[in-house]
Amino acid sequence: MADAALENVTHCLALAEAQNDELKTFITLTPEQARTDAAAADVAATEGRWLGLLHGMPMAIKDNIDTAGIRTTSGAGFWAERVPNDDAPVVKRLKAAGAVIVGKATLGELVFDVRSHNPVVGHAKNPWNRERSPGGSSGGSAAALAADMCIGALGSDTGGSVRIPAAFCGVSGLRPTHGAVPNTGATPVSVGNDTIGPMARRVEDVARIFAVMAGYDAADPHSIDHDFGNFLPRLHDGIEGLTIGLPRNYFFENVDPEIDSLVRDGAAVFERLGAELVEIELPGAEEAQPQAAIQIYCDAANYHRHRLENEPEAFSKPIFDRMSRGLEIKGVELAAALRFKEQWMRTVGEAFDAVDMILCPTTPIPPLPLEDAPDLHELTARAASLTYPGSLASIPGLSLPCGFTKAGLPVGLQLQAAWWNDPLLLQAGCAYQLETDWHEKRPT
Repeated sequence: MADAALENVTHCLALAEAQNDELKTFITLTPEQARTDAAAADVAATEGRWLGLLHGMPMAIKDNIDTAGIRTTSGAGFWAERVPNDDAPVVKRLKAAGAVIVGKATLGELVFDVRSHNPVVGHAKNPWNRERSPGGSSGGSAAALAADMCIGALGSDTGGSVRIPAAFCGVSGLRPTHGAVPNTGATPVSVGNDTIGPMARRVEDVARIFAVMAGYDAADPHSIDHDFGNFLPRLHDGIEGLTIGLPRNYFFENVDPEIDSLVRDGAAVFERLGAELVEIELPGAEEAQPQAAIQIYCDAANYHRHRLENEPEAFSKPIFDRMSRGLEIKGVELAAALRFKEQWMRTVGEAFDAVDMILCPTTPIPPLPLEDAPDLHELTARAASLTYPGSLASIPGLSLPCGFTKAGLPVGLQLQAAWWNDPLLLQAGCAYQLETDWHEKRPT
């Protein structure tokens, strides 16, 4: 179709403009530039030019990722009018592959709120139930996908901030292997754990975005020069003969019964597709979340130390209370947490000697009520209890929609694999989505 890109972008923008005042999905929409870029993509198509893997794809960018000439607030009141001069490398790569940016998606304040609330626009809302959060901190990115305001999106994931919103909103989201995607030009939380990640309804689209954005960047000290090769032709090779581990300990404990049932139904789909399900042990898993939190809080408090100590009023109270915990953590506690990380990575590596992937719920609970946050630290610890362990091990994780609770709330299934096996997760996700249609469900 000669004008396919402009039609897609116009459709997404119409839905965004009609719903954004209520859903608070975007902090900033960019309709004029988006229409211009989409029209240029259509001109290229009529001339027989293909702009790349993301030709004409309408995309939302989480608002902690720099975009030249477009305000990038990170959900902070003190950065509400900040406009970067340059695009983050990941944004440059998306544009070079033909993506069309439709806006900057809402996020939790300073990438540190699991409900995607911030003082710039307030609470992002879940399109499936507007009394519920879309999760965080990449909640706007996930909500925009669920509400068809875009086809692809970027989030960032420190302890679960791509995977939790994907689960809460019924879309797909990948936390890449740490170091596979450059974080340059993104407001950090914990540089040893942060990674920008792709999100979409369809894993095929997640894979295309990942193929474009992955790659070395010398400006990021955590970037690793790894060549994934051209994995896209293998996306539909299936999963027959692969072994998937279901942890006996921790990952299915203290999980909402409806979520447990739906995730195990999802596991049965993989078994029907030819994978072997086996039970495994991950000793020490119960310590991964609190030990990861020590590192994450210390890093966040260090990055924002001057304001935390001298301008506490610059933060909302829940964010100040949670982040300032990092100022009180002792050096010996951080040292112990770092030693735990080393041992945990060894434990996880040994598990992957026996299985190809590990399957568990993405979150143990359904989407959070908007206002229910008496203690943001405790709320986050509960919502992210099953995603922090993978972050701490630096492994890739993919959240897939696997059904709905009786109340109509989306549920996510999490697959994790060994370092640099991101393409294997995407291959498994594609196989799963050929057999299921949860990712095609839309909120009314």
